[in-house]
Amino acid sequence: MQKEPIIIIKDVGRKYVIGAEVIHAINTVSIQINKGEFVALMGPSGSGKSTLMNILGCLDTPTKGEYILNGMRVSEMSDNELAEIRNKEIGFVFQTFNLLPRSTSLDNVALPLVYSGVSKTRRQERARQALESVGLGNRVDHKPNELSGGQRQRVAVARALINNPSIILADEPTGNLDTKTSVEIMGLLEDIHSSGNTIILVTHEEDIAQHAHRIIRMRDGLIEKDYQNTEIKTVSPRLQALQTDEIG
Repeated sequence: MQKEPIIIIKDVGRKYVIGAEVIHAINTVSIQINKGEFVALMGPSGSGKSTLMNILGCLDTPTKGEYILNGMRVSEMSDNELAEIRNKEIGFVFQTFNLLPRSTSLDNVALPLVYSGVSKTRRQERARQALESVGLGNRVDHKPNELSGGQRQRVAVARALINNPSIILADEPTGNLDTKTSVEIMGLLEDIHSSGNTIILVTHEEDIAQHAHRIIRMRDGLIEKDYQNTEIKTVSPRLQALQTDEIG
């Protein structure tokens, strides 16, 4: 079966002009990511990984090169078109959760559907299902300050899934969590990946990156290494059970 690319980045570069200085955040980068892949994007500060993540997430546009997401040439789109792509094609999970503090879990998860023109009844129905899928069916009426850090991140994951996006872009999703909770969130992302979702995980933590099936390392605005991970860490109880069944 032929693998189908969902992301094609071809000779992409991004430079910023600050006064008389020109900063090349990304020099020339080419990447292809196929549907259903789980990729970790790594690199030290100043490596270009955050700039690349912003381009992948349609939060920024390249200075040169081509970006095709799910067959669409997003590198040539207007700001309004990019906003629509962000809402429909990309599910974001951030380190700081980015939840509305005065809104319930249900309303936070339903928010992307407001911009999609979905009716309130249908929004709430889908948001409830999304919260149940991340184990928070009993927390729909709780506000962020009534939830633990791990629960807040689960709400953020449910929100990221609500529009059935082409890719989940997770930026340091465990950065504000303790070790035990980080493991739980990685188990949740593994389950989401096993259901067929494409996940791009941006992290500087080696042990978190090891959950990905492919690792892309950046340095000085270039790709230093791009390889398949041969020692994948699995923490999802559901995946471990499936692996045990296969062995048995």
